[in-house]
Amino acid sequence: MSIHRNAWRRALSAAAAVLLAGFGLATAQTAAEAAASCTATYSKVWDNGSAFGANINVTNTGDPLTTWSLSFDFPGNQVITQMWEGVPTPATPTPAGAAVTVNPTSYNAVKGAGATWTVGFNGTYTGANNPPPGVSCAANGNGGPQQQALVVSPTSVNVPEGGTASYTVRLQSQPTGNVTVTSTAGTGDSDITVSAGASLTFTTANWNTAQTVTLRAAQDTDRVNGTRPISVASSGLTSVTVNATETDDDDGTNLPAPSLRVSGNKLVANNGNTYRLLGVNRASGEFACVQGKGMWDSGPVDKASIDAMKAWNIHAVRIPLNEECWIGTNGSPSGAAYQQNVKDYVNLLVNNGVTPIVEMHWNYGQYTGQGAGCSDTAATCQKPMPDAQYAPTFWTGVANAFKGNNAVIFDLFNEPYPDAAANWNATAGWTCWRDGGTCTGISYQVAGMQSLVNAVRATGATNVIMLGGLAWSNDLSQWLTYKPTDPAGNLMAAWHTYNFNTCSNVSCWDSQVGAVAAQVPVSAGEIGQNSCAHDYIDQVMAWADAHGVGYTAWTWNPWGCSQGNVLITDYNGTPTSTYGEGFKAHLLTQNPYS
Repeated sequence: MSIHRNAWRRALSAAAAVLLAGFGLATAQTAAEAAASCTATYSKVWDNGSAFGANINVTNTGDPLTTWSLSFDFPGNQVITQMWEGVPTPATPTPAGAAVTVNPTSYNAVKGAGATWTVGFNGTYTGANNPPPGVSCAANGNGGPQQQALVVSPTSVNVPEGGTASYTVRLQSQPTGNVTVTSTAGTGDSDITVSAGASLTFTTANWNTAQTVTLRAAQDTDRVNGTRPISVASSGLTSVTVNATETDDDDGTNLPAPSLRVSGNKLVANNGNTYRLLGVNRASGEFACVQGKGMWDSGPVDKASIDAMKAWNIHAVRIPLNEECWIGTNGSPSGAAYQQNVKDYVNLLVNNGVTPIVEMHWNYGQYTGQGAGCSDTAATCQKPMPDAQYAPTFWTGVANAFKGNNAVIFDLFNEPYPDAAANWNATAGWTCWRDGGTCTGISYQVAGMQSLVNAVRATGATNVIMLGGLAWSNDLSQWLTYKPTDPAGNLMAAWHTYNFNTCSNVSCWDSQVGAVAAQVPVSAGEIGQNSCAHDYIDQVMAWADAHGVGYTAWTWNPWGCSQGNVLITDYNGTPTSTYGEGFKAHLLTQNPYS
């Protein structure tokens, strides 16, 4: 029956070719008439936070196959280390985030009609372990090869106003010659344009290498989230439509802050675009409660105050908190009242499109060694490390308050300095930083960063976590070596830099911060200079912009420039001269999605 069926199909296809040729529409009919086809689905089998196993389940949906191949693009830093029932290209271990082609082994190329089989593999990863957007299956059989096709991922993108978004294109199978693929914007929101990759060329050598097309949305004041279809096409192939939507950011649209996750060395928003934390610190939640100043040192935390920030193009606000005020062991307001104030401000920021970064600034535990800010046991100053007595309880409470809202970022501890307590013994300092316990020079039991990560994740919260290094978060030299384990894969590094710090020059930034930023996202949780000028932070921001590093300046409080590092003279957002003026001018040129 199969012989007669294929003969009938070839005869019908030949007749159709003659008819199409009469209308000038003849195409490569040997590809179109193929009866061979297959489908494939990807499923993760196990995952321990740094390694994983996956299966690709394949089904022959057409006539018997003489051979087959699979293609997929890893969206993150996944690496295949071992594969069975298939042979990957590139060979194992594959490069991180590679476009992978899988061919059959010597014994499983031939598959009957309706056959199903599984290709399995093990691998490793850093950051997020997201599945490929799809797996393409190409099949060859007695009826000819499966039709060439365009592989486009993703087919729906959000383009931030004034920013960019992208998708990738490759071919499903190897062509016999060069193939040109064009991306053309259709009718719709004219703000969205193809800014790079409008014409791509694929050869017999690079056909399986994904190439990028970049879309841009113009900055305007129309307050419209328009759409525009982008046609991805090549002569003789079925076109693919990418649906592009402009994400408007004009005041008044009240778009919420994006949910965030770590992907490789970038923060990624829920629209799939990379995102940098660009903004300010709003101090007082760490001290006002213990100094009889109420909650926010009498400053406003309402929508008008947030609008004043947004007029500077501020997209992130870091909020220092007091451990004992949160859990109610000291200070006024304390406990439930303090927690509610924090929740209200964080939720107001999110609802108005600003990313909140909540962090533990002051904590319990007596310390009188090098760098001590006070001799108090209570949380009235910066201590060298979090305390084991209360810090896990604090972070359990904060995580429970904001889990499920991944627009909120957790900064576990402001400025660790256990190295100073250990008389600048780096090994002792970094070991204390990660593991806690009894630490040299610190009289109280320490909660290490690993224990605090564990406390957050035990609640089910998957929020991105920031971790500052040693030397008051200025030293990231061994951050990667001592990086805690995170089952959610959502850790990033926090870095603080002022003109009086040790690591305050480009050479140090390149060697220390740049090395970390090449592997995980980095954001400078505090930048500043104590001279009221902005020449130092100008250098910091220029370097950070070039390396994909975010920054939040100290501080959005009208305390007078005589104290240095003060951005405003009032909560209406009037900048100080010249520190605030310089920071504002630079921030207005930046886009968090760039």
